[in-house]
Amino acid sequence: MDQKNKVILKLENISQGFIVKDDVKQVVDNVSMEVRDNEFLVVLGPGHCGKTVLMNIIAGLDSPVSGSVYLDGEKITGSDKRIGMVFQSLNLMPWRTVLGNVEFGLEISGMGKKERREIAQKYIDLVGLTGFENSYPHQLSGGMKQRVGIARAYTNSPEILLMDEPFGQLDAQTRYSMQEEVLRIWEKEKRTIIFVTNNIEEAVYLADRIVLLSNCPAKVKQVYDLGKLKRPRNFTDPEFLRIRKDISDNTDLAL
Repeated sequence: MDQKNKVILKLENISQGFIVKDDVKQVVDNVSMEVRDNEFLVVLGPGHCGKTVLMNIIAGLDSPVSGSVYLDGEKITGSDKRIGMVFQSLNLMPWRTVLGNVEFGLEISGMGKKERREIAQKYIDLVGLTGFENSYPHQLSGGMKQRVGIARAYTNSPEILLMDEPFGQLDAQTRYSMQEEVLRIWEKEKRTIIFVTNNIEEAVYLADRIVLLSNCPAKVKQVYDLGKLKRPRNFTDPEFLRIRKDISDNTDLAL
């Protein structure tokens, strides 16, 4: 199989529901998808449709009521160090510096100080925070905090990085800047990224493929292959606008 099209992650018939006031509320309904090695896959859907629940299942933070997750052909249950995650709420430790936050996972794994600091510094440099190693979270902008979260996730060398609406709380200018930044990091590191958003334009700008989900309970409505849309992408390109309109016509999401 062509390495570019190698399936690294597979979801088969994932369903999830929760008990709410003595009733079962289904939030994910029979979702199946494949994720390819090194691709930038965007999961696009309306707010509260089940996107985060789906990401939690992939990350092993939650178990589906039915269905299976396969990584590198092996069924996985629970968390797996090959999968990293960047949340919208980063939960940076305010008493630790940028360096302290980035190296934290390596520290609790028992890695020696010299080695973990070399690894942490590599990713601090990669995300453009060189010189801010000794800064604390309260001294950083929203975009800089997101960079810390990305660096922290990369230190464990995950095969797949899950990004759950990481730019949702950023202003428009910072959001555009971080889109460029995450693409630069992805192109340099060549890891698989699964990126969740409810923004059509952001999805078309970032994705190799887009998995469009329905309103809750989440189902796969359609998969869009953007492989022929050249990078770097232009928001005013006719093909960009055509794809954006096609998706908009298939959902009630705002452009």
